[in-house]
Amino acid sequence: MRHFILILVLCCSLPVWALSPAADTVAHTGASPGCDTVRTGVYITSIHDIDFKQNEYTIDMWLWMRYKNPALDLYNNLEVPQAKTVTKSFATIDSSGDDLYLLMKLQCVMQDSWRIGNFPFDAQTLRFSVENSQFDSKSMVFAVDTVGKAFDPRFTLRGWNIDTLKIRSNVRKYETNFGDTRITKPHMEYSSFKVKIDVSRDAFGLFMKLFLGMYMAFLVAYMCFFIHIDNTDSRFSLSVGGLFAVVGNKYIVDASLPESVTFTLVDLLHGITLLFIILTIIGNAINLRYSKLNQDAKALRFNKLMRRGVLISYILLNAIFIARAMSAQ
Repeated sequence: MRHFILILVLCCSLPVWALSPAADTVAHTGASPGCDTVRTGVYITSIHDIDFKQNEYTIDMWLWMRYKNPALDLYNNLEVPQAKTVTKSFATIDSSGDDLYLLMKLQCVMQDSWRIGNFPFDAQTLRFSVENSQFDSKSMVFAVDTVGKAFDPRFTLRGWNIDTLKIRSNVRKYETNFGDTRITKPHMEYSSFKVKIDVSRDAFGLFMKLFLGMYMAFLVAYMCFFIHIDNTDSRFSLSVGGLFAVVGNKYIVDASLPESVTFTLVDLLHGITLLFIILTIIGNAINLRYSKLNQDAKALRFNKLMRRGVLISYILLNAIFIARAMSAQ
């Protein structure tokens, strides 16, 4: 009877152990049961200086860690992958309780890559992570402290909306032994604490600022269809002037964006505008041909057809591509 009771108690305790925080940490990080667990949390106070040309942004935050092993020198061995610069300040270590408690202020200039295919109707993902270079994942793992908010709701990311903020911990793999000859296989694993912030842009104002010059250049070129077909010089001058204005606007917009091998929305809209201005030049040449042949009636009908077709087609194509970029945001 006593053996039966003992077996029953053990069976009942197994589900409780499986749902415990320690078991959850081991299951999600791949850590050994006896490794040190560092409960880590962040409170982001500011994200600013988003620089598309330099592929970087700056993030300010409070970072804290709770752990038991005093051998963990987390302050000096803290690594922030993809960070250009890391500034630590206001660091305090409290050892009065059962756990060691490290709190510090971090300011990091982060290197990141931007998705500019739908710029300025773009959505970006800002990534921040910390690792410990002292111990691998078999000796130390990060666990997420999710109590409270992870960012200050009073701060606003100017021109952007914060859609989601996710925090998790996992294991990052390195296919190298970092020169340690005691490790025969070039493979190392380190625990990583990661923050991912999804942001989307308030794009209407920026769109008008960037593309207003392009649309004005198109309208200048388009006005040639309202000039009498006899004024050939004026018609060609407007079209050629609009062509150079669009090229200049393209260079100005590209100067604020990183290099890209893909065909972006900026390239697409400027390409469409250049194409339609060239169509106006071709239309003027055809009208000139009709005029030289004394076929003014045909010239007037063709000019009217071009005036309607160019404007409707240009507006329709712009609306389609802009709507597609906005829906992908």
